[in-house]
Amino acid sequence: MGSTMIKTGAMNKIKAKPPRALGSKKGKASGEPLVALFLTWFMPGVGHLYLGRLAQALVAFVVVEGLFFLGLFLSDGMLLEYLYPELRGTFAAALTPEAGNLGGLLWQVRSYGYGPGFPRPWPAQMNLGVLLTASSGILNLILMCHAHTLARFDQAGGRLPESGDSSNASRWVLLTWICPGLGHWLQGRRRRGVLIFLGLVGLFVLGSTLAEGTNLIRERHFYYWSGQFLLGGPALLAEAFWSRGPVTGPVSYEDAGLVIGCVAGMLNVLAMLDAYSPAEASSEDSGEEASQVTGGPA
Repeated sequence: MGSTMIKTGAMNKIKAKPPRALGSKKGKASGEPLVALFLTWFMPGVGHLYLGRLAQALVAFVVVEGLFFLGLFLSDGMLLEYLYPELRGTFAAALTPEAGNLGGLLWQVRSYGYGPGFPRPWPAQMNLGVLLTASSGILNLILMCHAHTLARFDQAGGRLPESGDSSNASRWVLLTWICPGLGHWLQGRRRRGVLIFLGLVGLFVLGSTLAEGTNLIRERHFYYWSGQFLLGGPALLAEAFWSRGPVTGPVSYEDAGLVIGCVAGMLNVLAMLDAYSPAEASSEDSGEEASQVTGGPA
């Protein structure tokens, strides 16, 4: 009887053991959110490595840089040759989606620049190549959100769930980029999600119709294309399936279509921020609750 009581008491102590907090993992101090963010911007995965998450760092680096260098191979590094000579300057590449993967873009500028200085034919897979390099930049921006939120969650003493990773608000950014409004829908804000989807996709379709598909040609409209690419999935699908022939004459409403399509992409940035902010606040609240249980810093 006595031994049974001792065992029961020991089991109760184990069950009462407070949950392990992210910020107190192996006694290591949590990282600074801005440092994690900028490290990720410069090279995918480095911010996660700084926060002590080796597996996530490796996956981030392989996926983002894999996309970038595959796209670079398919496009033969000719992305910046899309620009007219008068637009080529020191910071000409700063307004491209590839700028989200800063280290990769700097490597491309240093290695390929603006080409040999004379026109040459585009590679057969040029369009696919530049889509991949652009996607790598957007994905790395989402990884920056992920690293930043992890660091803030650590500082709040966030609890590690069973999967070993925190419930990170950046997933809503990714979902909203894949399909505008999807992040809101899955958060339970379904009316807002539907309105965002109909509004932004409707604007994009209107712009593409007015521009007769010329807004989907990155070679023709380098910077407008960069803006509308922020719309994500709908822009990618339009690139893949919109049937457009060669431009043989003036397009009557091309300018209006370009602006409308670009505005749709820029508005999706606001939608991504709207999906990210309440989810991040919820993560911080759960982190503070966990720190109160563990007695760690809030």
